[in-house]
Amino acid sequence: MTAKSHTMNGIGHFDIAGPDFAALSRFYADVLGWQVTPRGPGYGMVTTPEGGPNGALVEAEAASLTLGVVVPDLDGALRTAEAEGGAVAMPVLDNGWVKKAQIRDPAGNLLTLIQG
Repeated sequence: MTAKSHTMNGIGHFDIAGPDFAALSRFYADVLGWQVTPRGPGYGMVTTPEGGPNGALVEAEAASLTLGVVVPDLDGALRTAEAEGGAVAMPVLDNGWVKKAQIRDPAGNLLTLIQG
């Protein structure tokens, strides 16, 4: 997967989830020409054309689309999200590759915040 530069407070990643990983992979490769690289059972990295963020396809029971926004201060963004009526859905996780957390906005939409 080709690394792309990220704009602070801009979309830097996405996760598309659904119950059939193979069908998702074929769909996005055939319809949009995205490159899908399997990285393990039910998970693949997605490379989009220049100018768009890269992402992942994830096998999951329910369909979902989650955007990842790159922020300069992850802890500060979590505090601000809670102060503005949102909620932390997943506390900070550092998997050795990326430090991220998830929040829900006041309407309940899920958003991944990624430390820039």
